[in-house]
Amino acid sequence: MKITYIHHSAFLVETERTLLLFDYFQGTLPALTPEKPLYVFASHRHPDHFSGVVFDLAKERADIRYILSFDIRRKEVPEALREKTVFLNPGQTFEDGFVKTEAFRSTDEGVAFWVSADGHEIYHAGDLNHWYWDGEDEQWNADMTAAYRAEIAKMAGRKADAAFLPLDPRLESYFYLGIDDFMKAADADHIFPMHFWGEYDVADRLAGLPCSERYRGKIVRIREEGETWTV
Repeated sequence: MKITYIHHSAFLVETERTLLLFDYFQGTLPALTPEKPLYVFASHRHPDHFSGVVFDLAKERADIRYILSFDIRRKEVPEALREKTVFLNPGQTFEDGFVKTEAFRSTDEGVAFWVSADGHEIYHAGDLNHWYWDGEDEQWNADMTAAYRAEIAKMAGRKADAAFLPLDPRLESYFYLGIDDFMKAADADHIFPMHFWGEYDVADRLAGLPCSERYRGKIVRIREEGETWTV
């Protein structure tokens, strides 16, 4: 499958029969293969993960479906596209013969998606992350740790071909916790950092930590928007 980094947490995944667009709100989209159905995912309502611009894609292609988090307001969806839209709550699954999508509860807003398509396993975390903030209340951070680890424990033993995971430098010395915990609970052949606010060297920083030794060869170094990989 082919993977294109678009911007922030937005990626396009092209499998043998489908196009999967995750958390697009801005950036240059690559050419979309016209004969493949397009699935547009939005993990939650934050403006750096969801925008109404995704509905403009329906003007150019009829074979489109929207898979949105439960926290996105129904009235955001144009009336003409509501029959093509599915809203998922944590724990719910959508399946249509092309894709199977499972939703997990975010530790911030909305959901994370585990998608199975054409024999490929793709995990997009949205804002499901170990949000451990220096200076935050000690109990709040402890509750965050427990909530994150409890949610990713539901993925124990699973392996993604590609996992799109937050690696947020704003967390300072704790920036790596989400990916490290995920790789202890589950596995991925390719780890694509996201939500790094333009700090492209954050993947190198993760690879330089002793804790990443067992998976650093799986970390994809993203260097620019529009970069593509075949995995």
